[in-house]
Amino acid sequence: MRHGIMSGLLGALFGAALAGAAAAQAPVKVGVLVTLSGPGAVLGQQVRDGVALALKDRDGKLGGRPAELVVVDDELKPDVAAARARRLVESDRVDFVIGPIFSNILGAIFRPVTEGGAVLVSPNAGSSVFAGRQCSPDFFVTSYENTQIHAVLGEYAQRQGYKRAFLLAPNYQAGKDAVAGFRSRFRGEVVAEDYVPLTTVDFQADLARIADARPDVIFTFMPGGLGVALVRQFHQSGLADRIPFLSAFTVDESTLPAEQDAALGLYGAMTWAPDMDNAANRKFVGEYLAAYHAVPGSYAMQGYDALQLIDSALARTGGTTSDRAKLHAALHAADFASPRGAFRFNTNGYPIQDFYLVKAAKRPDGLYQTEIVQKVFSDWADEFAAACPLK
Repeated sequence: MRHGIMSGLLGALFGAALAGAAAAQAPVKVGVLVTLSGPGAVLGQQVRDGVALALKDRDGKLGGRPAELVVVDDELKPDVAAARARRLVESDRVDFVIGPIFSNILGAIFRPVTEGGAVLVSPNAGSSVFAGRQCSPDFFVTSYENTQIHAVLGEYAQRQGYKRAFLLAPNYQAGKDAVAGFRSRFRGEVVAEDYVPLTTVDFQADLARIADARPDVIFTFMPGGLGVALVRQFHQSGLADRIPFLSAFTVDESTLPAEQDAALGLYGAMTWAPDMDNAANRKFVGEYLAAYHAVPGSYAMQGYDALQLIDSALARTGGTTSDRAKLHAALHAADFASPRGAFRFNTNGYPIQDFYLVKAAKRPDGLYQTEIVQKVFSDWADEFAAACPLK
């Protein structure tokens, strides 16, 4: 009888071990939910390519387990994104979702992913909404809290002693948030706060108002095609020789291929630039250039780090995701070499990191990139983390 009990126990233990081994060898499934169509597609493509490059570096494995990417286009439509997020979690049974690009899409997929049992890692969207009271142990951001980039430029303008600023942004919530971020650090006079339709292609009237106002500095948030049109017309106007131009997401690796020489010398802000001098960054930029024949932007770097984060966590957990507390702790450790250099997670899952003033430049190979000018903030944590109940 005792022999039978022991045999049964050994059999059960052996069966559990086999089941654990089988689970460890089953593919880790990672959904990549980003914008891959329409005007925002170039940003989503950079994230997708950065993720794919990081997985290639690891021979297709994460934490020692085979990995599978399930790439989905959110079409920049919240209802489509929510439905596809649910499909990733419920039907595709992904363990992690990397995405999205835009904050309105983050709002749509946040609950379907985190309440559906997967971990959501945002490679770009960093809404303040989920940095504070609505933070989640299943949500991590490899970019920044949205207002920080704009605040960097407000701080720089303040330190430079500029007294009068002209603010220009698209007339939607992100544009208003950008202006608020700049204003949070700039103490001088705002001579105009000008909002334009998202369909704007002709900025001549705005440039005329800027010329008449004669500000000490211009701040603008004008992403994608809006930024390309503005930068070209700003250059043609001759104002570039007279008024400093500070911008967020207007002059970066997603727009520089179209802006080219018109953008040279214009300033932006970011946590990283392709010319950062560290081994991890040299490897990342070199491999990205070789694979995609383009200079990576921050979107690609943050996608690359999103996958590095998942790999580093699974390495700590032995490849398993079943122990959620252990997985959360492993993700919080952020034990990997980021191209941006050192960073760490705050209690809300958003990074504490350095922020820089960057400038558009032309590389010796004829391609365009942003380059570090100076550090503006060191180890900067977003202000919303204090309201996050996670400890």
